[in-house]
Amino acid sequence: MKIIFWLDPSCPFTWRTSRWVRDVAARHGHDVHWQFLSLAMLNEGKQDIPERLRQAHQRALGALRILAATDQQFGQQAVGRLYTELGARVHEGPLRLTPDVLADAVSAAGLPAGLAASAGDPELDKLVRESHDAAQARVGTETGSPVTAIADGHAFFGPVLASVPGAADGDRMFEALRLLAAVPQFSELKRARLPLALDHAGLRSRTEGDGHSWTSIRLTS
Repeated sequence: MKIIFWLDPSCPFTWRTSRWVRDVAARHGHDVHWQFLSLAMLNEGKQDIPERLRQAHQRALGALRILAATDQQFGQQAVGRLYTELGARVHEGPLRLTPDVLADAVSAAGLPAGLAASAGDPELDKLVRESHDAAQARVGTETGSPVTAIADGHAFFGPVLASVPGAADGDRMFEALRLLAAVPQFSELKRARLPLALDHAGLRSRTEGDGHSWTSIRLTS
């Protein structure tokens, strides 16, 4: 089964969802197709985005350019490895998507060092934007990161996870999303984002990844 997953590498919620997607796919032999969604592009022309977030999203656009170049030159498995290396540094550590961090992630993913220079190549924005626009069209409304689609079903923003579920819960959630995606009348399901779970994980009191706090990330999701 094919899972299409659109991501912005600066988003900590996207990182957790991606680990769930990767785990489910590995257990059941599903094929994950990593695609790109840019919060910088999503927020173009908007005046109410804090400068701190705007800068973080621009750094993420550089990482997306590298991911797009990686896909173009080395394929999807390399994209998955590189995103994992980026996420481990930014969302499981205190680092930001700086040029040094990008270069280190490229090296750790087993890719040529010169690929890191793609972060400064605006020509790659065309590939990023094509993927970004495809996510928006598949969901049917403007939406942030992540976006998930299973097979030929509808794409949805999310799912948003407070933490990565274990195998049994992860499989149940995947099956639920697969079934919902096959129902054309289904539109949206939403609840509070588990503040108790976040408090327990220590996430409400710390700044995550590329300068995103729990409150500020909701401005773009």
